[in-house]
Amino acid sequence: MALRALFAKKTLTCASSFAPVSACLDRCLGSSVRQDRALTLAALPDLAYDYGALEPVISGEIMRLHHQKHHQSYVTNYNNALEQLDAAIAKGDAPAVVRLQSAIKFNGGGHINHTIFWQNLKPVNEGGGESPHSSLGWAIDEDFGSFEALVQKINAEGAALQGSGWVWLALDKTSKKLTVETTANQDPLVTKGATLIPLLGIDVWEHAYYLQYQNVRPDYLKNIWKVIDWKYASQVYETATA
Repeated sequence: MALRALFAKKTLTCASSFAPVSACLDRCLGSSVRQDRALTLAALPDLAYDYGALEPVISGEIMRLHHQKHHQSYVTNYNNALEQLDAAIAKGDAPAVVRLQSAIKFNGGGHINHTIFWQNLKPVNEGGGESPHSSLGWAIDEDFGSFEALVQKINAEGAALQGSGWVWLALDKTSKKLTVETTANQDPLVTKGATLIPLLGIDVWEHAYYLQYQNVRPDYLKNIWKVIDWKYASQVYETATA
């Protein structure tokens, strides 16, 4: 299944107060964001593989719930918050505008993060788990010493993250260096710095692994590398460093 359109345009006035999330949607998801003053609503993307295709690393039941329930909830709640924000701005309701910011950040971030996450995964029989090559592979060796050292660092930081959140491989577009970052809850990487471009994101919320790995997050992090697809990360890296 190919990714279908991620966003659908609705004729509403675009509100500048959610610009940070909108800017990240644009940068992370590319041309699927409509560049005009109409309010752009999110849509749940299809996956490029069946729910059971990542087994035994990630069970089909986890993937189904994660995609259909969790990601869909972020999309629904994000769209609802945007519509409420537009109405509040039209009415000049400043308290409502302020109140809606957290919902937009949380749910918009959940949509951004999961859309990247799905593209970072691929079944083993289709090349999942193959280490990165070309320019991204060389950059990993230069900035971390080796691919194995990068994996160890991401696993350590992901395991140590308190509560729910994400662990990222990012490119700092100013320094042109790779870095490992973590974000809490559904904060998108842009909240850690406007110069950071997400290449690889691993979800360490319990809903991503608990049905299979229970409370042993390190086992989940160890095994997920068997289904990591570096194509998306490599494409983003090459575009950003061209």
